[in-house]
Amino acid sequence: MIIKGDFRCHLFALALIFLGSRVSVHGRLLSVSKPDPDDAAATARWLVSQNSWGVLNTISKDLGGAPFGNVVSFSDGLPDGGRGVPYFYLTTLDPTARNALFDQRSSFTISEYPIGTCGKKDPENPCCAKITLTGKLRLVDEKSQEVVFARNALFSKHPEMKGWPKGHNFQFFKLDIEDIFLIDWFGGPKPLTVDQYLHPKT
Repeated sequence: MIIKGDFRCHLFALALIFLGSRVSVHGRLLSVSKPDPDDAAATARWLVSQNSWGVLNTISKDLGGAPFGNVVSFSDGLPDGGRGVPYFYLTTLDPTARNALFDQRSSFTISEYPIGTCGKKDPENPCCAKITLTGKLRLVDEKSQEVVFARNALFSKHPEMKGWPKGHNFQFFKLDIEDIFLIDWFGGPKPLTVDQYLHPKT
């Protein structure tokens, strides 16, 4: 049963690698040539660049340190120009931003499933890739050049953000990555360092 599933997963991955396709994610047409599952760095960067939302987990100040997960939008750069580091536009009216300002320890999980390349596979199937980035959720200095990059990255991917209420204290955050957990095939997580992720071989 496992061998049969593994074979089907392999065939589906090969079809995407060699044929490529275009799917709609959050109303945008994205080019999706899924990398070979053996290339962990390429797969991880592809997952982050092609997605537009995920679950951001922080340590809850209000719940006595319990984990708190929240669906948020993000971007790692302009279309086809992602850098791998997720940026967020968060308000302190929401627990996620408040938690991060109190304790920066965070993790961010995204799945291949929303991209539309998992076919009929369940999101938990190992062939349907998923990644968790763990690190520190930090405010981006509003006087830095980085905030310009963050704004352009987020507003190009999520145009609605431009019209969000100014009085709600939205600010730009980024996840400084310290650890990476990637599943894109059978056999457990793929070994992948932060340096390998941020500087993939081309």
